[in-house]
Amino acid sequence: MQLFYSQDLKANETQFSFGKQESRHISKVLRKQIGATVHLTNGRGDLFTATLQSNDPKCCVVAITDVSQKKPLPYCLHLAISPTKLNDRFEWFLEKATEIGITQITPIICNRSERKVIKHPRYQKIILSAAKQSLTCHFPVLHPVCSFKEFLEKQTQTPHQKLIAHCQDQEKRALKSQIKPNDNHIILIGPEGDFSDIEISLATTMGYTGVSLGDRRLRTETAAIVACHSVAYSNQIT
Repeated sequence: MQLFYSQDLKANETQFSFGKQESRHISKVLRKQIGATVHLTNGRGDLFTATLQSNDPKCCVVAITDVSQKKPLPYCLHLAISPTKLNDRFEWFLEKATEIGITQITPIICNRSERKVIKHPRYQKIILSAAKQSLTCHFPVLHPVCSFKEFLEKQTQTPHQKLIAHCQDQEKRALKSQIKPNDNHIILIGPEGDFSDIEISLATTMGYTGVSLGDRRLRTETAAIVACHSVAYSNQIT
């Protein structure tokens, strides 16, 4: 199944016209013929089944024949992660986290962050492409970049289980022991140089539990993927 996307799709739509980019993909790349069945989503859980009425490469038109609401993930995972020095590594993380299953992503600037500017529109496109490829109808939310302290303050009233993964020689618990199936989690992932002692102390005083991702020292993007997979796996085996 090929999944197409438009944020403008509404559940009561009976006909829809694609923009130029998706139209060209349908007509020129996939060579879809009039009468072909196509599937669409708005990224908010709705899956539309439609019949192609026009395969004009500038404006394909479909008649929507069915709409169903797909179940979201049985958990909420909000990952706050420091952007990596090499941008392609962060883009790899966005792609793989979307494929594995994640609900929210916030880039955070920490004391030791080497990258302080992110390419939000490009990151959004990567998430969109990965979501379509993995056939999910619930797309992750990419929040604007903010400082570490600002993120903590924004989440003060959020009733999620709050965890901070770090490498410092302090009391920590194994991540897998802290994950609760069908529950909501916020996990903080630091920069290449790890969180500073001040940041760890601040997070701890604000209710975050220190966790370990294992005995090996992991790159930022690897640590984030380990965290995503751990939460996803704990929900699959219950």
